[in-house]
Amino acid sequence: MSRTLRVLAALGTAALCASLAACANLSGGGDVAAVNGTKISRADFDHKLEGGPQAKQVLNQLVQQDLVDQYARDKKIDVSQAEIDKSEADIKAKYPPGQFEQILKTQGLTEQDVQQILRQQLVLRKAVAPQVHVSDADVKAYFEKNHTLFDKPEQVRARHILVADPNVAKQVYAKLKAGGSWDTLAKQYSTDPSSKDKGGELGFFGKGQMVPQFQAAAFGAKVGQIVGPVKSPFGYHVIQVEEKKPAAKASFDATKEQIRTQLQQQQEAQQFPLFLQQLKSNAKIDIYDDRYKDLFPPAAPAPASAAPAPAATK
Repeated sequence: MSRTLRVLAALGTAALCASLAACANLSGGGDVAAVNGTKISRADFDHKLEGGPQAKQVLNQLVQQDLVDQYARDKKIDVSQAEIDKSEADIKAKYPPGQFEQILKTQGLTEQDVQQILRQQLVLRKAVAPQVHVSDADVKAYFEKNHTLFDKPEQVRARHILVADPNVAKQVYAKLKAGGSWDTLAKQYSTDPSSKDKGGELGFFGKGQMVPQFQAAAFGAKVGQIVGPVKSPFGYHVIQVEEKKPAAKASFDATKEQIRTQLQQQQEAQQFPLFLQQLKSNAKIDIYDDRYKDLFPPAAPAPASAAPAPAATK
């Protein structure tokens, strides 16, 4: 999971619990459930929530949200809707279609929650920007030390039909060689649920991503060639290689902006907690519930300054 999504996940807990608390306040007393006729009261439910280990985390997140909002207002830090939309689009682009939405659903986040979280993250980035310094020399040094991380290995794009019986695999192979439709035959025969409705399409993959038998057949075949049956622990595959990409060495010019962004994000990740702690230290935070008193202890009094040294005589 990316750093931004980890933030979304953490704040999602706060958003969800805050929503539960709001619902509890709106609905008043009564019961929330019954188990074989035995009722679970809302008072017991709320007490469990508020006394649980996540309660302090939720309160801390809510305080931080208020502090960041106040800071943005006081410092006149503006975050446009276009910036928020671009940030969300950049995150979504890193995941297959639908996966980002599924993660948000799992975390109990709405679209409004996401936009608010991203807005606060953008405020934090602007707030700590003066402390983030990535020079051209930093970028160059990182590339020279880690250039192999950016090299692109040899890849192939292939499709397959997976069956349990070798004789069925031979039949599928014969039909494909005779010009049969991959879409039709994959839906009819394939036991691979992730690809059977996509004509057996697997997309690009590199060495080490597939089981050895499948890998050897795919990387050993020519583009357009149909091979099989290939036995693997999953069954029998009929494979066609659709495209190949040779290994490519990364160049500095092609990767420098990616590296710069990565180094900036690393520095931001170091600065965010320091900045938030400073906001808390400078804020007047009153806690009215004794269970959370230790969450924001009063700032220690500043040590008495030493007496100034006497001026040197001339």
